[in-house]
Amino acid sequence: MPDIVDIVLEDDRWEDAGLPAMAERAARAVGEWLQLEEFQVVVMGCDDERIAALNAEFRGKPAPTNVLSWPAVAFGAHAPGTHPVLPDIRELGDIAISYDTCRREAEAQNKAFADHATHLLVHAILHLAGYDHIDDQDADTMEDAERAILARLGIPDPYLEHET
Repeated sequence: MPDIVDIVLEDDRWEDAGLPAMAERAARAVGEWLQLEEFQVVVMGCDDERIAALNAEFRGKPAPTNVLSWPAVAFGAHAPGTHPVLPDIRELGDIAISYDTCRREAEAQNKAFADHATHLLVHAILHLAGYDHIDDQDADTMEDAERAILARLGIPDPYLEHET
């Protein structure tokens, strides 16, 4: 099976961290869960400076963030808490992930870096597939999807500690 992730590395630390393999693994798991036959995503591994510039440009928030996503299509409204319907497209969209923020968050939450980065990639790919967390019902649906996908990958529930 051909690669489904096109990787752009703007920060060499991502190469050492294994971003290409992490992104491919995350994308395949999301694709299997969504039952997608063929699709492609672009993942850019960058640093806080670059993601802050992107966050300012696209969201009006001039600060670093962990991950950003740009879906290839605009999704229509769907009933709160329901799964979005993905149009028949091959290219889902683009993702940027910051090494610095990802590392800080993993350390602060006492999580393995690869597990945290994989979770962020799964989260971003679900955004590319039309999932969001704007309201509580949609957030629950998206988090349930993340939990199911991460469980298939053997990654602990990233939300468990927030629910106790």
